Amino acid sequence: MSAAPATGSVYNATKAAVDTVTKSLAKELGPRQIRVNSSNPGMVETEGLQALGVLESDFRKQIEAQTPLGRIGQVQDIAPAAVFFASSDSAWITGETLHIAGGIH
Repeated sequence: MSAAPATGSVYNATKAAVDTVTKSLAKELGPRQIRVNSSNPGMVETEGLQALGVLESDFRKQIEAQTPLGRIGQVQDIAPAAVFFASSDSAWITGETLHIAGGIH
């Protein structure tokens, strides 16, 4: 599967927009000491995916097969990155997008 499948143009455009807005807002708000960063998670096990039936699907198996770490994400894989960005530990970081996707891009 490509990182930009033919059937995902709107989804892919919105992901790219978030990356670009992150960079633009970081430049715009940096002089006011406001940091802007974003996280870009891969497939994460959520109630929404469960409700859609994705968690037991061939699509999940395909994603896992292409992910270097061999699994989809869990909420606990994503939360620490969000906490890091919100903390003073990331005080010198702005305009960045962190891919939290088990190595798949």
